[in-house]
Amino acid sequence: MTPEQIKQARESLGLTPEEIAPLLGYGHRSRIYELENGERNIGASAELLLRAYLSGYRPDDWPAEKG
Repeated sequence: MTPEQIKQARESLGLTPEEIAPLLGYGHRSRIYELENGERNIGASAELLLRAYLSGYRPDDWPAEKG
């Protein structure tokens, strides 16, 4: 996935970098910023998770609805 695709995916899921980082197995939101800015490449397992989330999969620890 390209950095722009990663950002678009996160935004379409309605998640902040803080919320999606642990869902993808990253310890801090700074890794999400690095992925979205093209400073790092997304790992294979994180990309699989992101694609699963885009397809509708929701783990038990999915962030609660906002608002």
